[in-house]
Amino acid sequence: MGTDTLRTDAADGADGRRREQRGWYFYDWACSVYSTSVLTVFLGPYLTSVAESAADADGYVHPLGIPVRAGAFFAYSVSLSVIVAVLVMPLVGAAADRTGRKKPLLAAAAYTGAAATTAMFFLDGDRYLLGGLLLVVANAAQSVAMMLYNSYLPQIAPPEERDAVSSRGWAFGYAAGASALVANLILYTAHDSFGLSESAAVRICLASAGLWWGAFALIPLRRLRDRRAPAREGSAPPGFRQLAATVRDMRRHPFTLAFLLAYLVYNDGIQTVISQASVYGSEELGLGQSTLIVAVLLVQVLAVAGALALGRLARTYGAKRTVLGSLVAWTVTLAAGYLLPAGAPVWFFVLAAGIGLVLGGSQALSRSLFSHLVPPGKEAEYFAAYELSDRGMSWLGPLLFGLTYQLTGSYRDAIISLVAFFVIGFVLLARVPVRRAIGDAGNPVPERI
Repeated sequence: MGTDTLRTDAADGADGRRREQRGWYFYDWACSVYSTSVLTVFLGPYLTSVAESAADADGYVHPLGIPVRAGAFFAYSVSLSVIVAVLVMPLVGAAADRTGRKKPLLAAAAYTGAAATTAMFFLDGDRYLLGGLLLVVANAAQSVAMMLYNSYLPQIAPPEERDAVSSRGWAFGYAAGASALVANLILYTAHDSFGLSESAAVRICLASAGLWWGAFALIPLRRLRDRRAPAREGSAPPGFRQLAATVRDMRRHPFTLAFLLAYLVYNDGIQTVISQASVYGSEELGLGQSTLIVAVLLVQVLAVAGALALGRLARTYGAKRTVLGSLVAWTVTLAAGYLLPAGAPVWFFVLAAGIGLVLGGSQALSRSLFSHLVPPGKEAEYFAAYELSDRGMSWLGPLLFGLTYQLTGSYRDAIISLVAFFVIGFVLLARVPVRRAIGDAGNPVPERI
């Protein structure tokens, strides 16, 4: 295969490529409901309440005999899921690149995650261990599936289309999250009218995300296709040895590694803002649960417009400049959040709107930029490292947020401390010579990047 086998298979024609792209968008549509309804809104509070019902008099549960505060069980389960994903993703990524059979692996990961999420319907009473197990399986499976999904981008879109295709994928995901969240909130807030208990309504919302995931995953699995893998010598080493091998290979492409470091830093800030915004709203600003849920919905809706708008800006100014601009916007948004008055939901909605407008675009264009920096034939392997930096390395931001609050007693100081991630990320990304990095990776350099 040549340097660019058109990693897009131009010989198949524009119609075939567009068909694959439309199918690819639908995987984001399928799985984003899990991220929005399950992880962001419903599962954390519900699993915590289940763990608390199983706790002893001191408020502890004892999984495998280990004393754990019931209130921390959800966080520990998420952390364990990340560890599992870190162990599995390099193996799956290397297998996908070696065999060229990404689609069966994507199907296995997607339906494992969808089945685990659907089974959350049975999470009631004091079954906190079941909830933790299903969360670990679903979250790890989602990480593996997203790694494989992202690795298709260089194969289905030529360089000049990649920013727009990546942005549309994110937009599809946020649109799905918003649509399902509206339905979930109607069911949850009016559960009495449907003859359901609050617990039953939450379990239906959780299970429906799994059914949605499994049903819509059929579309990309029908339309995406596998490519013949280039010849590779030897076999993939196991576990962390494969990840280490990938990082060693990246050292031959130092600008790709430099971009990944920049992304790791500013994405840590993005993920921390997403996870801690509701804590800031409830604890520092004194806002109620209904206000916070509406704010989450607002972020989802505006992220669709933001992803598409930044995708258009990238066509004019280039993806790198647009991402740098989004990091400036993140910094301004955090500064505005620091100054928000307490007990003023309207201004919190304005903050949520700002987050939504830059959220989708900054993530979509980062994915697109990275796809240009991946050597041909190593898409899944490199996107495993990218996914690890996205999901497995986002721990420093929450740590800084927590330490700042512990030392100052102020959530305002904690939220403004996150500006450091966007400033440092901006400096690191600005120093990456993207055009040279693309050429060094063996890929054609787009006219505008």
